[in-house]
Amino acid sequence: MSKIGFIGLGLMGNPMAANLVKAGHEVAGFDLNAANLQKAGGAGVGIAKSAADAVTGADVVVTMLPAGKDTLAVWGGGVMTAAKPGTLFIDSSTIDVGSARGAHEIAAKAKMLSLDAPVSGGVGGAEAGTLTFMCGGAAPAFDKAKPVLEAMGKRIVHCGDAGAGQAAKICNNMILGISMIGVCEAFALAEKLGLSHQALYDVASTSSGQCWSLTSYCPVPGPVPAAPSNREYKPGFSSALMLKDLKLAQEASSAAGAVTPMGAMAAQLYALSNAWGQAGVDFSGIIHTIRGMQEKK
Repeated sequence: MSKIGFIGLGLMGNPMAANLVKAGHEVAGFDLNAANLQKAGGAGVGIAKSAADAVTGADVVVTMLPAGKDTLAVWGGGVMTAAKPGTLFIDSSTIDVGSARGAHEIAAKAKMLSLDAPVSGGVGGAEAGTLTFMCGGAAPAFDKAKPVLEAMGKRIVHCGDAGAGQAAKICNNMILGISMIGVCEAFALAEKLGLSHQALYDVASTSSGQCWSLTSYCPVPGPVPAAPSNREYKPGFSSALMLKDLKLAQEASSAAGAVTPMGAMAAQLYALSNAWGQAGVDFSGIIHTIRGMQEKK
């Protein structure tokens, strides 16, 4: 088993660190939020006094932070000198590709192994240990990381070199955001046409309209009991986070010269939804915005 430093113990980081403890790893965690630290401690995570303290003596360091600037600040802020030579640094934050590559450069200069490994699966996947990790970095780093990541996820994919994990994540979530809007529009139309939610689900879930946004995260209550729509849209993945990822996709699209008109429209709709007070609800709650747009016509 490994000694692991874990920095960033929020909604995703806390259950991820807890699963590492359950797998038998020795985990030292740090977060700026005292409540997050207390919760992690209750799950068996050792409480570090600082980020540098968390990485001291660690074989592997995992960071789970809000944005690229945070990853760069932590990786470039002293943890590299506190860690022993050859430590593997894994960033599971969802950040822009440029910042991910910058983090790899920081690690390389410090002679550390590094991996960008953002996740898919939301809080539910983090709690259940069923996350998908999309990894970018050299093969030796991936090989060393895989046993650790397998304690937190069920699918570990090596997507390519530095930044490839983040590229895969933002492309995947652009698909997710677009498809959820399409599913919500279909249900909103069905309501106007007098078609029941269950009838539409029964047809579309077994026909060409089938997709994850429908069958796993159906945006109306009833057809999929485990979906957030049956829990008053309590977020597994919030609208604010979906907007963040869609913005990252648009930034990458612009930088790469790609054409993503549906991604751009999805970003605009989620921005509108957030502005209407939906930032804290699950991203499937975009159906409220679509219904509201219909009523305003």
